Amino acid sequence: MQTVTMYTTSVCPYCVRAKQILKSKGVEQIEEIRIDIDPAQRMKMMEITGRRSVPQIFIGQTHVGGCDDLMALDGQGGLTLLLSAVT
Repeated sequence: MQTVTMYTTSVCPYCVRAKQILKSKGVEQIEEIRIDIDPAQRMKMMEITGRRSVPQIFIGQTHVGGCDDLMALDGQGGLTLLLSAVT
């Protein structure tokens, strides 16, 4: 299974929902990068993604986007494929 990295904050309901979706797909470990604790990570996230909102989700090297993007990908059947892609 691909590694999952998520930029998050402690009080983000969309982050919680995204984690629930990923766990329902069998993801056991999510590397969380807390941008509310580390402002330098917020800047890095914005440089990489061009976005300011959380969550910002990466599966392997692929930037999925936020929670809505994750739900759309799942609805199209692409989330399972992306998670199981061979690196």
